[in-house]
Amino acid sequence: MPYYLTSNPPLEESYTKLPSNALLHQQSLNRDDTCTKEYEIPTINLHGLTSGISQERTKCKEDIAKAASEWGIFHVLDHGISQKLLQVMRREQVRLFSMPFEKKRSWCGLPYGSYRWGTPTATCQEQFSWSEAFHVPLSDTGESCSSEEFKTFREVMDKLATDMSNLANIIARALSEYLGEPSTRCITKSCSKSTSFFRLNHYPNCPISEETFGLVPHTDSDFLTILHSDKVGKLQLKMKDSKWVSVQPKPGALIVNIGDLFQAWSNDVYKSVEHRVMPHHGVDRYSMVYFLCPSYDSPIGSCTGRAPIYRSFTFGEFRKEVDKDVKQLGCKVGLPRFLL
Repeated sequence: MPYYLTSNPPLEESYTKLPSNALLHQQSLNRDDTCTKEYEIPTINLHGLTSGISQERTKCKEDIAKAASEWGIFHVLDHGISQKLLQVMRREQVRLFSMPFEKKRSWCGLPYGSYRWGTPTATCQEQFSWSEAFHVPLSDTGESCSSEEFKTFREVMDKLATDMSNLANIIARALSEYLGEPSTRCITKSCSKSTSFFRLNHYPNCPISEETFGLVPHTDSDFLTILHSDKVGKLQLKMKDSKWVSVQPKPGALIVNIGDLFQAWSNDVYKSVEHRVMPHHGVDRYSMVYFLCPSYDSPIGSCTGRAPIYRSFTFGEFRKEVDKDVKQLGCKVGLPRFLL
């Protein structure tokens, strides 16, 4: 069947047209026994942050900061986001990705340019992602999202994005306060729902799952990421010894990971963890992600009382450097570009 009549993009066709880089293939896939083991990342119950007991709030902040500095990623429970809302969003997400490929590419029910698939900038197979996504700027979900066909989807996405925005701000505030930053200088002052992004990912069944990535190794170019994934798993982290390990899914929990901007702001106290998604043969995988971002002209700076490790830059400058490196090198360089 022609690809334009199917729902999935022509991933295999695009992948096979790219050359393979033998050195990158050996380094990047790194499929040893460690990758097959599922590790439990830290789990934090957020009830303590809303507790009326001062000791419980302090202990919860300490737990969050420890996970952010030692792992850069953790599960959260009692996060305040309705499981029913997540289930409805998943149903709408599956319906959205089930549209014909050509309709997804041209559909104007979301801001123009939201839909993406594969890796257009890939120069070799090892830089290719076997996935498709809607990457939605939350500043533009009004008039441009006027399609009646997906009215329920838009309403649910807006509600979920609002709830995830509130959660991200609560966690970011706790991390800022733990480092002694006064509330008037908290990083959340430069972040809001309207400056952030919501992403829906779909990883189609991959017949060559042993050869490629669902999503290539990367760090997130934001302050904080909130992730809800299905039970398929396949999310992997790069540990300090450069080994890759799989994250064990946890029912009812959300995943929080530190982004590049928080690492820069904290002067490397909090770690932006490198991660990747592996494809699955025979099963589709879905996830939804909220990226806590500032406005493009916001200076990132550094927290109070610590000598800066990175030169001053704005979020817009950071994104520009990332985009330039991806186009020229096929991959992101990120924070090392801004070291003093």
